[in-house]
Amino acid sequence: MLPDRFLRQILDNLTTAVLLLDKRLHLSYMNPAAEMLLAVSGQRVSHQHVGELFNDTQVALESLQHAIDNGHPFTKREAQLSLNNGHLLMVDYSVTPIIAGDVHWLLMELHPRDRLLRITKEEAQLSKQEVTKVLVRGLAHEIKNPLGGIRGAAQLLARELPDAGLRDYTDVIIEEADRLRNLVDRMLGPYRPPNLQPINIHEITERVYSLIEAETQGQLQLMRDYDPSIPDIMADREQLIQALLNIVRNAMQALAEHGGLEQGQITLRTRSLRQFTIGQTRHRLVCRVQVIDNGPGIPEEIIESIFYPMVSGRAEGTGLGLSITQNIISQHQGLIECESKPGRTVFTLFLPLEPVPGD
Repeated sequence: MLPDRFLRQILDNLTTAVLLLDKRLHLSYMNPAAEMLLAVSGQRVSHQHVGELFNDTQVALESLQHAIDNGHPFTKREAQLSLNNGHLLMVDYSVTPIIAGDVHWLLMELHPRDRLLRITKEEAQLSKQEVTKVLVRGLAHEIKNPLGGIRGAAQLLARELPDAGLRDYTDVIIEEADRLRNLVDRMLGPYRPPNLQPINIHEITERVYSLIEAETQGQLQLMRDYDPSIPDIMADREQLIQALLNIVRNAMQALAEHGGLEQGQITLRTRSLRQFTIGQTRHRLVCRVQVIDNGPGIPEEIIESIFYPMVSGRAEGTGLGLSITQNIISQHQGLIECESKPGRTVFTLFLPLEPVPGD
């Protein structure tokens, strides 16, 4: 027989959300996966009725009571749960009555449907990102080679010209070749791999906060919503500042073009998440950084391609900022997501809080 402490450890490390209810449907135990899914603290909600954790239909609550009274297990598909924080959660859940002597328990296993959809979407995004990298690097190689030849030929031509005034034309050729080369270099993103050092994520957010505050001269409402308990992450300070600054500047520029900065609001929010999957790797702890603005939103026709180079929702935009940001976050083994509708756009960065094996 395994000791109770070891069994508890197994439950604590499951990726499936597990709740244990007593015969009155009061919470006796929830594992960390359930805490993360329902966005509550197990200690805080211990011994509360299951109806206080989330709202399902009255029929569903009656089914739970019937299961524990009569010992009948059941499974419910695509249940829409309303959490205490106002969020809606779609899950499948299985209910298993457990009888230990005269004591009756109810074991609930919750499987989030939206999480599976998110993981599928992430895998597709990462796959697209790899394809884009290959295409951009191939294109950059094909562009930079002839650019070097054009620039060199223009320099040679300038030396042979008898009239110094004609060199204005060769100077234009050289300057435009340099501009195109710099554009291609920006498309490729950082040359070097990140210099990973322990750093508090709020050093990054505060640096970006101060830069944007100086640029807007107090016209824009900047908000902080930090979780001070987040431990240090292994990251490249300068690269992460650049990645986050690209996002915040995009939001600032969108607000300036639609309604003016005085009506705008940008919030920097940090949280830690447990047992979070990025690509094929499940991380014990992840840092989540969100940039939330009340701007016009991203046009629907480009929302799926905003991380591609040269895609921009602004006439003056180069479409490189988000591509560079995605490349930086990817080099940190992280993930970037975006949700947008008029009046609310949220960019979310997920960064592992522990080294990835093999890196």
